[in-house]
Amino acid sequence: MIPWLTDSTDFPPVELALRSPNGLLAAGGDLSVPRLLSAYRHGIFPWFNPDEPILWWSPDPRMVLIPSEFKISRSLGRILRNGRHEVRFDTAFEQVMRACAAPREGASGTWIHDEMIAAYCALHELGYAHSVETWVDGELAGGLYGMGIGRMFYGESMFSRRTDASKIALAHLTRQLDRWQFGMIDCQMNTPHLASLGAREIPRAEFIARLQELIHCEPVTNWEFDPDLFR
Repeated sequence: MIPWLTDSTDFPPVELALRSPNGLLAAGGDLSVPRLLSAYRHGIFPWFNPDEPILWWSPDPRMVLIPSEFKISRSLGRILRNGRHEVRFDTAFEQVMRACAAPREGASGTWIHDEMIAAYCALHELGYAHSVETWVDGELAGGLYGMGIGRMFYGESMFSRRTDASKIALAHLTRQLDRWQFGMIDCQMNTPHLASLGAREIPRAEFIARLQELIHCEPVTNWEFDPDLFR
């Protein structure tokens, strides 16, 4: 059994999360800004389908990407240097979320529904949620979105409409976060795609300990890319 949260109930300790399904911690509550910020500061995230109650997760182990460990293949390196794209922060946040929510081949439905979009757009307006966008020929070609608290980034989802467009966005993000001395990008769950890019699993206890250091670092207030990231 997992606890049911009311709007005023605190999260239980993450150590009480279920082993199967891995990391399921609680249900209920709401997607208010205070609730979501509390969740992320404790290493918890929401993940649920539109016809389900809100479900809260903190898996063990945790998939993370250290910004300096992002793997750039030779082909991606050539793309990053050719200058045929533009990468921006925060100019099309809701567009990125809705693109991430679009149907994908081999998948049914999405967990990025209108309730989630409204909640993260509110976080974006307050400077916590960010989009990274790859633009090609004036069109949004790919990107990702996530949360930044202190010097910790929490990745949520990414999409591509052109080959490697999401990898271009992630390469720029990791390079910039490394310059800003961000310690981790939370990738939540293990996937072969994330592992191929340099992400790895760490024990939840290690994740939480490092998280508590990073969220109390001075936050970045001007989310702009340095112009010389790949020169």
